[in-house]
Amino acid sequence: MLWFTLATTLPVALLSAAALLGGVWPVAALAYLTVLTFSLDLLIHGAVARRGADGEFPSGSALSVFLGLAHVPLLVLAVMALSGATGQGWGERLVGFVAFGMFFGQVSNANAHELIHRQARWPRRLGQLVYVSLLFGHHTSAHTRVHHVWVATPNDPNSPRPGEGFYRFWPRAWIGSFRAGLRAETALRARVTPPPPAWTHPYVGYVGGALATLALALWLFGPAGLLALIAITAYAQMQLLVSDYVQHYGLHRATLPNGRPEPVSPAHSWNAPHFFSSALMLNAPRHSDHHMHPLRPYPSLRLDSATMPVLPRSLPAMGALALCPPLWRRVMDPRVARLGRSRD
Repeated sequence: MLWFTLATTLPVALLSAAALLGGVWPVAALAYLTVLTFSLDLLIHGAVARRGADGEFPSGSALSVFLGLAHVPLLVLAVMALSGATGQGWGERLVGFVAFGMFFGQVSNANAHELIHRQARWPRRLGQLVYVSLLFGHHTSAHTRVHHVWVATPNDPNSPRPGEGFYRFWPRAWIGSFRAGLRAETALRARVTPPPPAWTHPYVGYVGGALATLALALWLFGPAGLLALIAITAYAQMQLLVSDYVQHYGLHRATLPNGRPEPVSPAHSWNAPHFFSSALMLNAPRHSDHHMHPLRPYPSLRLDSATMPVLPRSLPAMGALALCPPLWRRVMDPRVARLGRSRD
């Protein structure tokens, strides 16, 4: 747990300083999330990177709760700084925007993803709160009730189609997951007798919470704060969706004679063994094992490169590559083709 704690809590401190002090701190926060992470991924490899991560404290609950609780004041600080309320210049605000967006989209997202899979109610609520504050509350339902059921099939909006570029995937996944999650939750409620009150529908909380977050940003920091919130959450959502895109690109489940998709296997997610970025993202790059065992705590997720498709670079690096579709297809399409031939 030491590496998970160090990797995720240090940027919390750096981003807090970036928002409150400006100057060199936004650069330090961005450098940590990019240059340092990439460099440590290259330097720390071999047995250390490949080993299992059951660790001394396999649940990882305390760190997840801390990061979930820290997310809200960090988001307030981000909006405050980006709106100009702290008096920072445009250069500081631009660098801070990228750093905060990367943290919310990669670390807060990975942590909220962990929390919504918890069996206890209040950690799930905390994860939901993080997604609602990012104006992406529906991901709570779409991920658990749609993505995990239909991953690597045409029924999952968050599984990219073969050859689909990220900029086509992005709006399709956002809108499609909103609708699919709504249908799944509504169908689930329809089976309850007596019918629950309409106001208890999760989407009331998702939409209402998003509107309340927008109103709060406007009230605290004016129109500039509202624009800052929309911009930073849109960037964070992009980071989240590019992770889905990278982790499932080109992979599909075969259709069985009964018309159902084959069971989910390790072959249906891309993984990355890189040590430091995996610690920073709470083992989210060990994605196959997560889909095989959704309730397994993140420190205990396993990686077996013999049975699991492995990305050529770390998940953040591949996410950046996905933003250039021609280069992405040049790197990934041959690998997808080789996987298809090996399964045939």
